[in-house]
Amino acid sequence: QVQLVESGGGLVQPGGSLRLSCTANISTIRFNPMGWYRLVPGKQRELVATARTGGQTNYGDSVKGRFTISRDNAKNTLYLQMNSLKPEDTAVYYCNRPPLYGYLPWGQGTQVTVSS
Repeated sequence: QVQLVESGGGLVQPGGSLRLSCTANISTIRFNPMGWYRLVPGKQRELVATARTGGQTNYGDSVKGRFTISRDNAKNTLYLQMNSLKPEDTAVYYCNRPPLYGYLPWGQGTQVTVSS
């Protein structure tokens, strides 16, 4: 069974940066469109960025210009570079396939907290 593992979260001040990583125990990321989601308690899960296997990317309006999604297919790893972080970016971040392709089992996520 596929296991997704997110890492790289932490506490950062507003305006700071973090880089999240997502790996899998099998070659899932390498062969699938993937995305980064975030979840805030009491709100719906938000898809913030997607990357197709060929590298084409898309971003939600809330993160456009600040976040960059990338993938290293050779390493079977997905990344999310987050710059100019804002308090409203505070959430648990998850990686998974875009909804159109069907979800894989969710990982544990990684907590990002933006606070002074």
